[in-house]
Amino acid sequence: MPISSASTDAYRGVDDLRPAVEAGLIAACNFGDGCPTRLADAMRYAVLAPGKRLRPLLVLMAAEACGGMLGNLTDSAIAEVMPGAVAVEMIHAYSLIHDDLPAMDDDDLRRGRPTVHIEFDEAIAILAGDALQAEAFAQIANHVRDPQRAIEATRILAKAAGAAHLVGGQADDLMAETDPMGVKGRTVLGSSPEGGESSAALLASLQSIHRRKTGALFSASLDLGAVLSGASEEARASLGRYAEHLGLAFQVTDDNLDYTADTDTLGKRAGKDADRGKLTYPGLLGIEASREKARELIEASKREALFFADSAERLLWLADYVLERTN
Repeated sequence: MPISSASTDAYRGVDDLRPAVEAGLIAACNFGDGCPTRLADAMRYAVLAPGKRLRPLLVLMAAEACGGMLGNLTDSAIAEVMPGAVAVEMIHAYSLIHDDLPAMDDDDLRRGRPTVHIEFDEAIAILAGDALQAEAFAQIANHVRDPQRAIEATRILAKAAGAAHLVGGQADDLMAETDPMGVKGRTVLGSSPEGGESSAALLASLQSIHRRKTGALFSASLDLGAVLSGASEEARASLGRYAEHLGLAFQVTDDNLDYTADTDTLGKRAGKDADRGKLTYPGLLGIEASREKARELIEASKREALFFADSAERLLWLADYVLERTN
């Protein structure tokens, strides 16, 4: 039976959390006198572009759920986790800058406006991404007061953003376009010994790519909120499972929207994955089966959210949002 959120609609949204996130990002985008103006402008352009802010909001939502403070996240509690929220959004912004480059996904539109390399140039875009990655870790080092929490937060973010996860997922995604039989000497998109591609293997490989490329930062966001708010290991584990299902559902929905939505609604070029022949969920399963897959993943994420009992309301709302979103 599908899991629904509680009867109240009070926390079916994030409007009450968003102002704190936006203020934190604006405050963090002062890069100092030594940063060249054009580089700073490109970094701010990427970080402060209009967006859903899902990842920094996940940091705050984790702290809220773990602390049993639904709707009552105090200013001091927000301050404790804001370095993680800012850091993960900077990592996300850097990854989008680099993903959009001509050498990678070659996109000219992001969040409804020109991508960074179009608005500025390719060299500045690369440098802006490099700088934002470093700034993300500076946020944690400079603003997390508890040394042990700072170390753990650094480990979480470095692992999620590194070669085995975010960057590795993007590398496999790119290489699979031209070398579907294997990347770095191993099968990435799956093939049988007789040479016939297996749909099950293709799906497993696609999920592996997206667990790393998309899911890793979802998981890191929730874990950062948990760690920086002093949550238990049990709460962290439950959030990790919630995030894994949520991240995959987000990507399945994203793939479907590439097929069904228009460019103006998406804020990025629609149909680009299909045009490039990329491996996607609707390409493998069809749109309706992909939607069913997303629904299954969302129900799994909701089951994990119930660990937080009365504090699960916003996590349940987010799961519904990921399934129903239109951009």
